[in-house]
Amino acid sequence: MAGHSKFKNIMHRKGAQDKKRSNLFSKLSREITVAAKMGMPDPDMNPRLRLAVNAAKAQSMPKDNIQRAIDKASAAGGEDYEEVRYEGYGPGGVALIVEALTDNRNRTATNVRTAFSKNGGNLGSEGSVSHGFDRLGLIEYPASAGDEDTVLEAAIEAGAEDVESSEDGHAIWTAADALHGVATELEKALGDADSVKLAWKPNITVDMDEKGAGTLLKLVDTLDDDDDVQTVWGNYEISDEIMAKLGD
Repeated sequence: MAGHSKFKNIMHRKGAQDKKRSNLFSKLSREITVAAKMGMPDPDMNPRLRLAVNAAKAQSMPKDNIQRAIDKASAAGGEDYEEVRYEGYGPGGVALIVEALTDNRNRTATNVRTAFSKNGGNLGSEGSVSHGFDRLGLIEYPASAGDEDTVLEAAIEAGAEDVESSEDGHAIWTAADALHGVATELEKALGDADSVKLAWKPNITVDMDEKGAGTLLKLVDTLDDDDDVQTVWGNYEISDEIMAKLGD
């Protein structure tokens, strides 16, 4: 288990999401509805729904919104969403995985393809980049949860596979099927996490220069602005210096 390492930019930046609170709530609601429709509408009996609800609570989504999203799953005539994954390459050969929930595949595919083509990227076929990622559980804590050693010890006790700590916070990685169990144990030791989710972790990362980073972030922002897109994952690293120059 690694004590620390750089964890940056693998998921789209939190700052951008925080600026788009209503858009984020819409995405969280959609995931809750889909999770509730696929299994029991009770989070205690439905692991995916439990993760979705926890993710919503971590973003301070009101309880009424969460319950409405759950109730929507059993409502007659509601939207019927399906999960779709898109894979492609951005500027500098960066690999990107786009996860979406949509009620219109043609609309979503067109929007994603356009975003890639207008921002220096190319949309590939399914499986074209995901072979370079591992599907794992990811639990994120703020830096205030504890110092590196404290979090590392708690993660080992909880059964986590890896920990990456920086001044921005802690990323704790688990096997996909162990995510809920590890998260439950960590909550006892460290309190509530910022987020608990299934993630795509790249096997190798690409360091971006300023020009490439600017174009790449525009592509990621464009994708993230789409209502159907839930999450954008990539294998890119952007240094703090370059991020500062880009004004993020």
